[in-house]
Amino acid sequence: MRPFWTLKSAMHDRRYAESAERNVQPILEILRHEFQDSSDVLEIGSGTGQHAVRFACELGHLQWQTSDLDENHASIRAWVADAGLPNVRAPISLDVTTAEVSSSYNAVFSSNTAHIMSFEAVVRMFALVAKVLHPGGVFCLYGPFRRFGEFNTESNAQFDASLRSRNPATGIRDLEELDKLGANHGLRRMSLYAVPSNNLVAVWTKTISGEQ
Repeated sequence: MRPFWTLKSAMHDRRYAESAERNVQPILEILRHEFQDSSDVLEIGSGTGQHAVRFACELGHLQWQTSDLDENHASIRAWVADAGLPNVRAPISLDVTTAEVSSSYNAVFSSNTAHIMSFEAVVRMFALVAKVLHPGGVFCLYGPFRRFGEFNTESNAQFDASLRSRNPATGIRDLEELDKLGANHGLRRMSLYAVPSNNLVAVWTKTISGEQ
């Protein structure tokens, strides 16, 4: 198994995002703790594929299932193929607004998705997470959030305004509103981690109760 930092590729399809590289280490340490008792992880919105390869390399006890819209599969497949890891899977097609996922998992991870989706898509994402998670399973969501309707920095307020100017359906979500969505589907927030760049990792656990 080749370590992540020595990976080299001439593949044209493999895209690279500097933001994914900047935040990978703090997220990894959180997942190392939160997913320590997990075995199968669904990543919603694998993007370039960088996170999946890094996390699968460092967390060898996990089988990591990548997913995204079809137009992002080429980059994910390139990263997965280049890594040659036995515990990271090729992407499945997944649009949270229409997805029907037959497999089940004991962990779900998603990064920088809630604020670029419509709120209706966020609602559907939480319903999907609850459907695929085993009772006791963990959902970790990384990104910028508001707390009690307030932004934690002026830069996040400006980022939100920029998002909404381009698409009024998008924007930074209120964490308490996400908690309500989770509660409707038996997901209870158990932890909240502050990470660099004014972002957070929110962690919900699937309980037996809740509307399914």
